[in-house]
Amino acid sequence: MARPKTSLTMRVRIEGVRETLKALNELPKEANEQMRKAAMTMAEKLAVKSQQAALSDQSPQAALIAPTIKPRRDRVPVIVAGGSTRVGRRSVPAWKVLFGSEFGANQYPQFGKRHQGQEGSYLFPIVESNSELVEREWNAAADDVIARFTAGGGG
Repeated sequence: MARPKTSLTMRVRIEGVRETLKALNELPKEANEQMRKAAMTMAEKLAVKSQQAALSDQSPQAALIAPTIKPRRDRVPVIVAGGSTRVGRRSVPAWKVLFGSEFGANQYPQFGKRHQGQEGSYLFPIVESNSELVEREWNAAADDVIARFTAGGGG
């Protein structure tokens, strides 16, 4: 039986990402490695902002989730949150607390806030509010990498 997914993976929406990644696949492996480094730098910044927002959320559950927000190595900026890390005094897996702390809950008063629909508290708003900046930075990095490897420079 397949293991259940225990972490939330968030990617920034980037216009034209598939075409750009396809172009990168035509270049040497070093080009993709440079793209991974650039994307990781962007993801690290996003993860730190999300952790800070979680810690300032004033919710004990958000504070438990904050250390689980981490960047993931990929050619596009990716952060993950939750996971199977045990948190809190009852030692529950972080993924069991993640969505209640982000969106609130009507039936479970321990989350301290009512369900807010699709409006998140600390993770989704940070990713959304930084998406334009990350998209610009990513496109600039991709243009730079592609230019370096297609101009005969090779890195």
